[in-house]
Amino acid sequence: MPDQPDATAPPAAAAPDDTRLDPALIRLSITVMLGAIMVILDTTIVSVAIHALGNEFHTPLSTISWVTTGYLLALAVVIPLAGWSVERFGATRMWNLSLVLFVAGSALCGVAWSAGALIAFRVMQGLGGGMIMPICMTLLAQAAGPKRMNRVMSIIGVPTLIAPVLGPVVGGLIVDHLSWRWIFYVNVPIGVVALFMSWRVLPRSDRGSASHRLDLLGLLLISPGLAALVYGLSEAGNGGGFGAAKVQVSIAIGLVLLVGFVLYALRHDNALLDLRLFRDRTFTVASVTTFTIGAMLFGALFLLPLYYQVARGQSASDAGLLLAPQGLGAMVAMAIAGRVADRRGPRSVVPVGMALSLLGTLVFTQVDGHTNEALLVGSLFLRGLGFGAAMMPAMSAAYATLAPSAVPRATTTLNILQRVGGSLATAFVAVELQHAITHRLPNVGGAGALAASAGTKLPGPIADKVGEAFGVTFWWIAALTAVGFVASLFLPGRPVAPTAAGSADGQAAAPRTPVAVE
Repeated sequence: MPDQPDATAPPAAAAPDDTRLDPALIRLSITVMLGAIMVILDTTIVSVAIHALGNEFHTPLSTISWVTTGYLLALAVVIPLAGWSVERFGATRMWNLSLVLFVAGSALCGVAWSAGALIAFRVMQGLGGGMIMPICMTLLAQAAGPKRMNRVMSIIGVPTLIAPVLGPVVGGLIVDHLSWRWIFYVNVPIGVVALFMSWRVLPRSDRGSASHRLDLLGLLLISPGLAALVYGLSEAGNGGGFGAAKVQVSIAIGLVLLVGFVLYALRHDNALLDLRLFRDRTFTVASVTTFTIGAMLFGALFLLPLYYQVARGQSASDAGLLLAPQGLGAMVAMAIAGRVADRRGPRSVVPVGMALSLLGTLVFTQVDGHTNEALLVGSLFLRGLGFGAAMMPAMSAAYATLAPSAVPRATTTLNILQRVGGSLATAFVAVELQHAITHRLPNVGGAGALAASAGTKLPGPIADKVGEAFGVTFWWIAALTAVGFVASLFLPGRPVAPTAAGSADGQAAAPRTPVAVE
């Protein structure tokens, strides 16, 4: 008698769980996250050392501020090349090259012998760092596929939200207890580990396509355009305001070049940025939401440390530590948001996150110099929950309906939007804060004069007026958050798969295949 099948045995042809994060994908995520941590941490870690650098090199603040401005300009110039370089040379090769540039630039910054040398090496660092984040997201998007995208992006979202918060803390501790040179040296061991893991983990079969040509005219329009715009915004935020001639000229040149690029790109099939991606409704809505999140995140990260240092007299290290609840809230929300978005769609998560961020921000619109600290801690935790729930599902939604071939170009576009959004918001709130303080305290010289005395307790009435100026400025962050909330309501209400409509070339999207990990 033949053997009877075991009724309790599972079906032989059970479908695999294609939403599971397999070990290979986890290793890839950790590998690229190391690079992301370095780049994002470096955008804020240097800010607390600017005065120390000026004293070290006997250089005025207007000159040493180029340590930050030069880095931002290099990031802006190189980001548009990310999509083309990945398609031309392959993501793995460009990842390794970017890491080498960034680590070498970091080491050279640490041994800089003059302000000019430091600025030059920071530009070199920025050229490598500008490529790392777009390539990081390209590698993850191609390896994860649409069904696992939210969960994987939640992993990479940890450094995106935590590193800017930790930057001032780490920078303050280094400046207080070591040397400013260690702000740059700290990247070297992390970069070496990232390069070793890249050699072990990332796919080596990704060679790119030699037939993919560089859009030189598009590059000559968009990169100088972005650089001029970022420079103008940076100078406006440095104290000159939007009324300064060099700010107005720089922003005008930037806008003219960027408008020229848009008109050019809409008429050419192989433009450096594929603006036809915005024909996809999901990508467009997700891009607007991502732009808004970047603006309100980095705009607030400019205001919050200053509020604690200037209005409340905290040290740089203490101010950084007081921002930790925001990072903790983000980590808590990220552990849940990715899974929920994968199962129920981004609209079930992102609007909730934006609403939480808005509630947390509204508390800061009412601050003075003596607002209850426990209330502020709770509000920052609430803002962190909101960012953790909103940022990565919003970015993941941008990829949901795109063909695999469109991922590098989409990643470049999203990074530019986030970078410009952060720069625009930071410059705008800096100018608004200066105006608000000058209006309330016309004899103190504005925010710049007060910032120079950061960490010193102000007299009670003055501290309250300065705190009120911060509260008025936070209304702009609240307004940006409200715009992001409205935009997030138009995200897909359920998980979506790539369709022909999402293909940049109009053809049906091919099924995504995981990247082979050796």
